[in-house]
Amino acid sequence: MSITRKSILIIGLILLADQTLKILVKTNMTLYQQIPILGNWGILHFVENNGMAFGLSLPGSLGKILLTSFRIVAVVGIGYYLRHLIRLKAHTGLIITLAMVMAGALGNIIDSIFYGLIFSSSSPMEASKLFPEAGGYSSLLHGKVVDMFYFPVIKGNYPDWFRGGSSFVFFRPVFNIADSSISVAVAIILFNQKRFFRHVAEAEPGQAEAPSPPED
Repeated sequence: MSITRKSILIIGLILLADQTLKILVKTNMTLYQQIPILGNWGILHFVENNGMAFGLSLPGSLGKILLTSFRIVAVVGIGYYLRHLIRLKAHTGLIITLAMVMAGALGNIIDSIFYGLIFSSSSPMEASKLFPEAGGYSSLLHGKVVDMFYFPVIKGNYPDWFRGGSSFVFFRPVFNIADSSISVAVAIILFNQKRFFRHVAEAEPGQAEAPSPPED
């Protein structure tokens, strides 16, 4: 299988898994509902957010539009760069991980663009409906991103002299498959920079030799 087909397959599989789980969660769980999957250490916890990975966001309606627009531009840029790497016959690992980043970005873009149109609003009392007769809960580009993975591995309290002994949770953010795909891919790229970007080093012209000192 060619690297192009592998990249398309990876993007398709990640998108399928991401969107399938999001639709199942949104149509079968009420907002903030929790289902333990690894005891108290791993929980399906349905939340929605207006913005970036791990529940981060930009404020207001304009912030939402700007963030979604930025994501679209970023995905187009990643797509062009991915095509460039394939033509350049760059390291397979770099192409695959970049495809994972693209898939993750696309997964959350779909939520932001379309979910407000095709789903009814979620609440702590009722799960959402897909393609409701009354219409969606928002307009184009104003959909909320669905998150569900929550791993509060460590719970405890700070010392009394630090933050007054208040409680803490690690790992607090709630995320989805798209977020995971991006984070894992970026980590792999960072740990393999020298191997993955070897084509850049090979393309750089050799350093010119230092001139010989003038003879007396």
